[in-house]
Amino acid sequence: MKTIIKHIFPKTLNNDYKGYKIALYVFLALTALTLWRSQHHLFAADGGAQSIATIPLDSFTTSGAAAVIGVFGLWGLSQLIIGTIYLIVALRYRAMIPLMYLLMFVEYFVHTVYFPLAKPIPTVGTAPGATGNLPSMIVALVMFGLSVITPKKERSI
Repeated sequence: MKTIIKHIFPKTLNNDYKGYKIALYVFLALTALTLWRSQHHLFAADGGAQSIATIPLDSFTTSGAAAVIGVFGLWGLSQLIIGTIYLIVALRYRAMIPLMYLLMFVEYFVHTVYFPLAKPIPTVGTAPGATGNLPSMIVALVMFGLSVITPKKERSI
C-alpha cells in the first residue's frame, strides 16, 4: 500500500515513469481522445448535445436549448483543460500518470454511476459516452493498476 501511495503522489514530479509501458501508451491514446472530444463540444454549433448525445434540443425552448448548448461548451472547455494537463503529464511529468488514471477513473465512475441515477438527461438515443463510459472506467482502473506496478525485469535494475 505504501508503494502505491508513492506512485500516486511521487515526491518528485519528473518524467520517470515506472509502470508498464502499455499503461503509458493507453494514456497517450486517452489523452488524444480527450483533446479530440473537447474540440467538438467547444466548436460544434450544438456543442454535441443533439448531434452526438441525442438530447432533443428541438423540443426545448430557445433559451432552454441555449442553456444546454452552453453547458456542453463548458464541458468541452473542461475536457480541453484536463486533456492539456494529460498532455503535459505525458510529455514532461510521467511520474504523475498513476494519479491521472485515478482521477480518470473517478470521472468515468461519476459519469457511469452517479449521473444516470441522480441527474438523468433525457435523450432520444444512446449517446456514445453512455456506452463508452463503463469500458473507459474499467480501462482506467486496469491501467491505474498497471501504472503502479513496476515490471519484474525493471525491478532488479
